[in-house]
Amino acid sequence: MDKHFLVLDQGTTSSRAIVFDAELRIVAVAQREFPQHFPQPGWVEHDPEDLWTSSLTVCQEAIAQAGLAAADIAAMGLTNQRETVVVWDRATGKPIHNAIVWQDRRTADLCERLRAGGHEPEIAARTGLLIDPYFSGSKIAWILDKVPGAREAAKAGKLACGTVDSFLLWRLTLGATHATDATNASRTQLYNIHDGAWDETLLALFDVPRGMLPDIRDSSGDFGATSLEWFDGAIPIRGLAGDQQAALIGQACLSPGMAKATYGTGCFLLLNTGDMPVVSKRRLLTTVAYQLDGQRTYALEGSIFVAGAALQWLRDGLRVLPDAAQADLMAGRAANDGVLMVPAFVGLGAPDWRPEARGAIFGLTRATGPDDLVRAALESVCHQTRDLLDAMAADLGEGHELERLRVDGGMSASDWMLQALADLLDAPVDRPQTREATALGAAWLARRAVMPEADDAAFWRLDRSFEPTGDAATRLASASRWRKAVEAVVSMAG
Repeated sequence: MDKHFLVLDQGTTSSRAIVFDAELRIVAVAQREFPQHFPQPGWVEHDPEDLWTSSLTVCQEAIAQAGLAAADIAAMGLTNQRETVVVWDRATGKPIHNAIVWQDRRTADLCERLRAGGHEPEIAARTGLLIDPYFSGSKIAWILDKVPGAREAAKAGKLACGTVDSFLLWRLTLGATHATDATNASRTQLYNIHDGAWDETLLALFDVPRGMLPDIRDSSGDFGATSLEWFDGAIPIRGLAGDQQAALIGQACLSPGMAKATYGTGCFLLLNTGDMPVVSKRRLLTTVAYQLDGQRTYALEGSIFVAGAALQWLRDGLRVLPDAAQADLMAGRAANDGVLMVPAFVGLGAPDWRPEARGAIFGLTRATGPDDLVRAALESVCHQTRDLLDAMAADLGEGHELERLRVDGGMSASDWMLQALADLLDAPVDRPQTREATALGAAWLARRAVMPEADDAAFWRLDRSFEPTGDAATRLASASRWRKAVEAVVSMAG
């Protein structure tokens, strides 16, 4: 039981490395932020060299901090910001353009042309995704069209591309491995979630040569080993998943019907649907949750655009919240006087999908103060979570009511919010001891490849369970008022 596991968690604003022991307890952590680039409004880029150097540095730092050598690391896991893409030269390993980040909207015109051409139903049927600049396919096409000579080089087999995991694997193995896993592939809009392979129809539609793309592998398996150039020995790379799917695994949501919500600036909610991809009628996403031993497990996914960002606005914009750590205290002091916040600062996500909507606060009186606004912000996250879970339940049909929800991310530190969430959902909300669910999931995938005898779910340890209180009438009345507020925001959007 002296094995250790190294996880690289390459995120949108920072790269983090965590060393876990064989029981998946954290031993050491290292983290580095890197610059964000905004060449034009709506454009977001990363320098791939920043992604690489920050990633390598934190891995080296975490191993040193743990007092270990490469020989002490049984395997490495990798998890990454999803949809962000890199295109690089196969001969030199050098990127031909900055990475285009998942938040980037530069391909909106291309996506609109595809939508206007009537392609969305077929794309959704093959990928489980909506047509949107968020996904990787249109980003790759943009780079090939805009970088001089890129398309010709791609057709000649001189370029490679992939999501951030593929680029880092290439660098870690000095080009020996050009691969991804099924979770990351399922976010590109080039992958058929039913066939489990790159889709020739989609490749033709986005005009992306097949030869550029990585091999697609299980989420737990052989991804090669790190070069001797980077550490004092080769480290086997055995786990790989996109960040939100890794968090689903890290929350041990390994059975159909189990769900997790990650609360950060926004919120990602994933529900395990087992071996059947559920087609959403409410514009939720169908995605690969993980692939093990050649078998795909699927999930329904919905996102909340504004979660922790509502508290950031109260703190930095209105300056009525001194510090996020005081949110619970202020919410607990607030009178339950019916103040409602619909934080549609950047539109409404699933299940409403109204990007033109903007935020509003309802129920203001002369007595309304900072405490009431903080409470309304926390409650807005709870209501948006319920909206997503209601949409998922409707897609799944009768007999699929949520039994409990597991939560992680920065906002999961709020006891007040999690109790309000449990009350509104009428279901227990479980917070784990290890909040680093994303890295934990990648560690589990790496461990599974080298320690298949380890218990599947024993690594998940409960910190606290929030049990629902209150009555059905109060819960329904609160939900009804929330929906009226959302409808008012939608009506104002025209």
